[in-house]
Amino acid sequence: MSTSPDVAIIGAGLAGLACGRHLADAGVSFQIIETSDGVGGRVRTDQFEGFLLDRGFQVLLTAYPEAQRTLDYQALDLKKFTPGALSWFAGRLNKLIDPWRTPGGWGEAFSSDFGSFFDKLRILRLRSHLGSSSIEKIFQRPETSTKEALRSAGFSDEFIHRFFRPFFGGILLDGELKSSSRMFEFVFKMLSEGDIAVPATGMGAIPAQLAALLPPEAIRFNTHAESLHENELTLHGGESLRARAIVVAADAPAAAHLVGEAEPASRSVSCFYYSADEPPIPRPLLVLNGDGAGPVNNFAVLSQVAPSYAPPGKSLVSVTVLGTQQLTDQQLSGFVIAQMKNWFGPVVSSWRYLRSYRIPHAQPQQYPGTLEPPQRPVRVRPGVYVCGDHRDNASIQGAMLSGRRAAEAVVADLAR
Repeated sequence: MSTSPDVAIIGAGLAGLACGRHLADAGVSFQIIETSDGVGGRVRTDQFEGFLLDRGFQVLLTAYPEAQRTLDYQALDLKKFTPGALSWFAGRLNKLIDPWRTPGGWGEAFSSDFGSFFDKLRILRLRSHLGSSSIEKIFQRPETSTKEALRSAGFSDEFIHRFFRPFFGGILLDGELKSSSRMFEFVFKMLSEGDIAVPATGMGAIPAQLAALLPPEAIRFNTHAESLHENELTLHGGESLRARAIVVAADAPAAAHLVGEAEPASRSVSCFYYSADEPPIPRPLLVLNGDGAGPVNNFAVLSQVAPSYAPPGKSLVSVTVLGTQQLTDQQLSGFVIAQMKNWFGPVVSSWRYLRSYRIPHAQPQQYPGTLEPPQRPVRVRPGVYVCGDHRDNASIQGAMLSGRRAAEAVVADLAR
C-alpha cells in the first residue's frame, strides 16, 4: 500500500473490509487501521482445545443480498441448521418445523400442538405477504414494535411468548420484542428465503475471505485511532495519518466518539460454551426457552450443525444469555447449568465449561424510529465518512452494505 493512501479506513470489521474491497475494485488506494490483532470486529472465531468458538453465537442468513453479492458461499463450506426450532415449555421440548423446506413436513407442522391452527395460518399469511415485498418496501413501511406488529397480525400471546420472543429476541437481542417491526419483517423474510448457516471453519471465515481479496499490507493491526480532526487521524503514541478521505468503520460507540456524534444505545449479550460427551439434542436445530424462566434465551449444539466445531467424540454447546448481567461468569454459568439440568437431566453435570464471551455492544439498539431513514447518510462532513451496521441495520447485510455505500460515496467524491 502507498505510504500516503487516498483513503484511511478505521476498523477491519465487516463494514471496513467491504469498504476496502470496493475501493480496491475501483483502483483507489487505502489503508485499514485496526485496533485488534485480527480482522472481523465482532465476527471472529477463536480456536480453543480443538473447538471453534465464535465470539458470541452468530449465524449467516444465506438470503442476505449483499452477502450473496460479495461472498463465495461454496468456498465458505456453509453448514446449515435444520429449518425449524425446538422450544422448551410445559416440561418438554416442542418442535416447530418449517414445512416449506422439510420434505413431507406439512402434516407434521399442522398436527403439532406447538402453536394453534390459527397461529400457523397466520405464519402462512405473513410469509406470503413478506415474500411479495421487496426489502426496500419493508423498510419504508410504517413501524411499530415487533410485539405490537405480531399482535396486530393476530398471533396469540402464547405463541408470541413461546416462539417469537425467544427466536427473534435472540436474533434482535431483544427479549421484550421492542425492536422495530421493520427489522423483524426483514429478518423474517430472509429466514423464509434462505438458510441459517455457519462456515465450516467458524464465522471468522467470512471476514477472512473478505480480507484475502485486499492488496498485501492493506491492514495495519494493533493500531488504535485516538482522534480525528478534519482529514487527519491521531494514532496511539502521537503518530498522525493524513488521507484525502477517512472512513470510520468502527462499532457504533467508537464511531460516535471519533466523529463527534451522540453515542447510540446498544444491545448486549453473553455467550457460554461447553464441551459435552454427547449432544443433548439429536438434530442441528436451534433450541428456545419457551417458558421464559431462567437466564438462557436459546442454545445450539454447533457441532451438530458443523462437526468441525468440535474435536472427535465431543459436542460443542453454545448458550446465549441476553442483556447485561451483573453476575460473574462463574455465577452465571452455574445458573445456566442448573437450567440445562432441568431440561436434560443430571448428565448436564458432566458438561465442561470452555469459555464465555460478554459483548456489551453486540448490536445497535433498533427501537421504532431508529431505522428512519432506513439508510442513514455515510457522509458526515467533507472528507469524513462513516459505515457500519449502525448506519443501515444490525445484521451482516447491514454492515456489508454500509461499507459498499461508503466506498461508493468516497469514489464519487474523489472523482470530483
